[in-house]
Amino acid sequence: MSKQIKEKDLIVIGAGPAGLTAGIYAARAGLDTLILEKDVIGGQVRLSYTIENYPGFEKIMGSELAEKMEQQAVALGAEIDEFDMIEKVSLTNEEKIIETGDYIYKPKAVIIATGANPIKLPIPNEAAYLGKGVHYCGVCDGASYKDEVIAVIGGGNAALEESIFLAKLAKKVIIIRRYDYFKGEVKILEAVENTPNIEIMYNWDLVDVAGEGFVDRAIIRNTKTDEVKEIEVKAVFGYIGTAPKTDLFKESINLNDRGYILTNESMETNIKGVYAVGDVREKEFRQVTTAVADGTIAALKAEHYISK
Repeated sequence: MSKQIKEKDLIVIGAGPAGLTAGIYAARAGLDTLILEKDVIGGQVRLSYTIENYPGFEKIMGSELAEKMEQQAVALGAEIDEFDMIEKVSLTNEEKIIETGDYIYKPKAVIIATGANPIKLPIPNEAAYLGKGVHYCGVCDGASYKDEVIAVIGGGNAALEESIFLAKLAKKVIIIRRYDYFKGEVKILEAVENTPNIEIMYNWDLVDVAGEGFVDRAIIRNTKTDEVKEIEVKAVFGYIGTAPKTDLFKESINLNDRGYILTNESMETNIKGVYAVGDVREKEFRQVTTAVADGTIAALKAEHYISK
C-alpha cells in the first residue's frame, strides 16, 4: 500500500529548544509547520534537572522549560508528531522529501534540529553494563541509586551539574576527572566543591567497570603515575561530550570532520531551503540560549525563502 503524500511549508526535524523555537517563529509567520521528533520532546533540556542561565528564569527545571516551549509552539499552530519515525530523507536544491513510517512529506523548506547524543564511555565493558550501572542521564536513572556511592565521568558543565543533582540522591558522588582542572563554569564548580557528599578525584581516568551482572566497582588509572586501582561504586554516569545525530543527512549535507553540519550565520546549509540549528551544527558554544537563537534565525530565513 502506497503512502499518502503530504505537502508542508516547513518541516522541523527535532523538538529540542532549537526546533521548538523554530516552530514557534514559523507558526507565528503563518507557515504550515510540522515538527518531527523520535525521542523526547525538549531534547537534552528536558533531561536537565535545573537551569539557572536562561533569561527570565532565575531557576527553572529543565522539564518545565521544555513543556512551556512545547505548549507555546502548539498553541501558535505548529504540529508536533513524536511517533512517526523518519525512514528516509532526500534533500536537493529542487526538492525536499522526508519519508516516515506513515507518510511521504514534500516540504518547501527543512530545518534540521536533531541535536546530539552523549558520547559513550570508551571502556571495554560499556555495552555489557549499559543500563546495569553504566548511564548517561542522571535525571533518568539517578533515582535507582538512592543512598549508594556512584561516579561521574567528565569535566564540563554537564558533569558538574549532574553531580550536584545526583548528590541529592546518592550517599556519595565521586567525580573522576582525568586532568587537574575543569572546563565548566566557575560558579558551578564552586557549588560542587561546597557539596559535602561530592568528592573530586583529579588526574584519574576511568579504565573499566566490573561486577556480577551489575556494576559494583570501577577500575581507574592515575594519569600522572599510571597507578591502577579499583573503587567501589554502584554506577558510573558518563558526561564526556556529545556526537551529532546526522546519519540521515550525511549523503546530501556538508559535515565537518566530527560530523557536525556546516552552516553560515544564517543557519543555511549547502542545500537551498535547508537549515541546521542547535547542537547538530558546527559552532563554538552549545547552550540553550544559543539553540533558541539558531531556531529563531532559521525560521525567519525559511519564511523569506518560502515567500520567494
